[in-house]
Amino acid sequence: MKNIILTGVKPTGTPHLGNYFGAIKPAIELMQDPDAQCFYFIADYHALTTLRSADEMRQYFYEIACTWLAAGLDPDKAVFYRQSDIPEVFELTTIISNVTPKGLMNRAHAYKACVEKNEAAGVDRDADVNMGLYNYPILMAADIMLFNTKYVPVGQDQKQHVEIARDIAQYFNKKYGKSLMVPNAKISEEVATLTGLDGRKMSKSYNNVIPLFCPEKQLNKCVMSIKTDCAGANDPKDTNSILFTLYKLFASPEQIAAYEQAFHDGILWSEAKKQLFEVMNAYLAPMREKYDYYMAHHDEVDDILAQGAAKARPIARETMERIRKAIGVRG
Repeated sequence: MKNIILTGVKPTGTPHLGNYFGAIKPAIELMQDPDAQCFYFIADYHALTTLRSADEMRQYFYEIACTWLAAGLDPDKAVFYRQSDIPEVFELTTIISNVTPKGLMNRAHAYKACVEKNEAAGVDRDADVNMGLYNYPILMAADIMLFNTKYVPVGQDQKQHVEIARDIAQYFNKKYGKSLMVPNAKISEEVATLTGLDGRKMSKSYNNVIPLFCPEKQLNKCVMSIKTDCAGANDPKDTNSILFTLYKLFASPEQIAAYEQAFHDGILWSEAKKQLFEVMNAYLAPMREKYDYYMAHHDEVDDILAQGAAKARPIARETMERIRKAIGVRG
């Protein structure tokens, strides 16, 4: 029996290079593990905690789905579906809510951050906190446990979500007998944290990102706007620069060696940026072409996701039959 590996992604923004190297690429590489069965889903109901527009939901949903397909997700090797197509997720959420201590939700990072922000502002500690945000970890736990997930790939900052899912599964199993798989966090120590255009961590909140599949001209403009130090013409350049860090992600070992030598020889920053753009564009162009195709053919994306849901739902139904029997609402 293969190990279930599950990853969900919220459609809350246009994907950028940081998303690709930090989450998408490592997750897709897991498909090559012969001992694993990968489940990838678009967490559209999770996005309701931040999105306030149906148009935003639709736009970001397809951007995310098309990005994963363009980046190499193979629907024949992985189960790819949208969260809202699996109603059993929401039934399981209701059931496990009844074994989840309120105190556990009080300690969730997202809720605590809102409370701390409100207290610092001198307003009610629960101002602008809705139950979707408060119960977010329970819905995530249901996403994970419904498919008997053994491993959930996460970064250190997301580890708590898996820990909460583990706690909830153990609370349930203690009360009703061992019916839920207790998941494990799969943390990669090599997850890339990219530096953005301004030298800070690449993040939409800093407005310093390079969109993953932006047009070629926009990509060139982004690269040319990267901040560099004041080293002059012919002066050796620091290989700790953003340019060199990015170049290594896209280039071959031979290209990296030549680029490093050029830095030691005093390459002009303008030429270094030009060479960076060229390797980035060569790497991204084939994926960009696929992305543009899928964005123009939403019907094909919908079909792929529907086929994924058709694969996922028998497992979800089997889990729910087991859970209903455990809690006494089936024979």
